[in-house]
Amino acid sequence: MEKSNRKTNRPGGFTLIETMIAMFILAVGMLGVAALMSRMSSTSVNSRYMSDESLLASEKLEDLTRAPADDPTVAAPGGTAGSLTADQSQSVTSGGVTEQVDYFDTVQLSSGGGSIIETTTAPNGNGGTNYTTTTQGPNGEITVATSNAPTNSADMVTFKRRWVIEQDVPVVGVRRVTVVVSLPNAVQGQGSTFQLSMVRP
Repeated sequence: MEKSNRKTNRPGGFTLIETMIAMFILAVGMLGVAALMSRMSSTSVNSRYMSDESLLASEKLEDLTRAPADDPTVAAPGGTAGSLTADQSQSVTSGGVTEQVDYFDTVQLSSGGGSIIETTTAPNGNGGTNYTTTTQGPNGEITVATSNAPTNSADMVTFKRRWVIEQDVPVVGVRRVTVVVSLPNAVQGQGSTFQLSMVRP
């Protein structure tokens, strides 16, 4: 008996099982890419808010550095003034002047329309609150307005600042000022806090 040299003809293309395996591998890869994109978005948002907090902490430290050494806002009666964990106010006498000093404020930031809008709060002395809004336009123009109502914007983000002034820390004759800025309302499920210190005479 003679063996046939003919090969069985198999139709070209993929079988159903091969197609299903390829689709499964593709689906797993797409899920991995989606998870990576989500993580990158969350990290990018956190970086943005940490950058804002760093800017706000530096800004407050600069304000407190510019104040004269005998100004009540930078005095530390009893060795320590302010709190990093709670809003604190107290009456301070320094350089012959007595003032009610707040060691906290709230800052709202918005970047709508190419402008950066910063609103800070402060008591107005009548039991109410003043809102000071600084708008920095894309052309470099800066405008400042004060009102008794906050400015609202769809992309407004609210930060909380608190600070502590410590007399004779870390050495006698200087004051350590520490500012903490936090994002009280979690963004994308994550809160954020930034702390910065400096020493001044």
